[in-house]
Amino acid sequence: MYRPAHFDIADADELHSLLQAAEALHLITSTSDGMDASMLPMLFDPAPGEHGSLVGHLARANPQWRAGDGTPALAIVPGADAYVSPSWYATKAETGKVVPTWNYTVVHVHGHLRVHDDPEWLGALVRALTDRHEAALPRPWSVDDAPPDYIAASLRGIVGVELRIDRIEGKRKLSQNRTAADVEGAIAGLSGREPASQRVADDMRAASDHSD
Repeated sequence: MYRPAHFDIADADELHSLLQAAEALHLITSTSDGMDASMLPMLFDPAPGEHGSLVGHLARANPQWRAGDGTPALAIVPGADAYVSPSWYATKAETGKVVPTWNYTVVHVHGHLRVHDDPEWLGALVRALTDRHEAALPRPWSVDDAPPDYIAASLRGIVGVELRIDRIEGKRKLSQNRTAADVEGAIAGLSGREPASQRVADDMRAASDHSD
């Protein structure tokens, strides 16, 4: 990933925090037949190896898992992103020398695929994923709310995938290369808009506070 120094996320703890917070991501594999990709929720497990792993599952009918153990893989973990209008910059009024841009946070996770077809492993994963995404709901659904034979049949329809991580690259492009007045103008322009833009404004404010 191209990441100029002022956009690079170099701190390992910060990268791990972004992976812990990740929800759905894009899993991309490279095989002799070309590239394959799926969007799926995955969980970050910091324990395996030097860099940890991402774990999730694919439908058994999805051919991507058949690439097998050792397949090179990339997970793209998106954060908030939004268009930034040059009209929000103080520099526009001063010199007019401004152009549009796009602000975003993203993490690229490089590694190799492992495939899991053990019902116990899959059952534990499904419970962990369910607990993670149901936790904020007023009446969380539990795997135990469904009949055991139904859950067993559902587990037979999926295959576990694990991305064993070789390296993690992160980038926060949040106008760190602009003046403080331009940053404040972009934050004001993004604030109060749709949720994605508001999240970028919040990220920019946090990055600005951190740099002070």
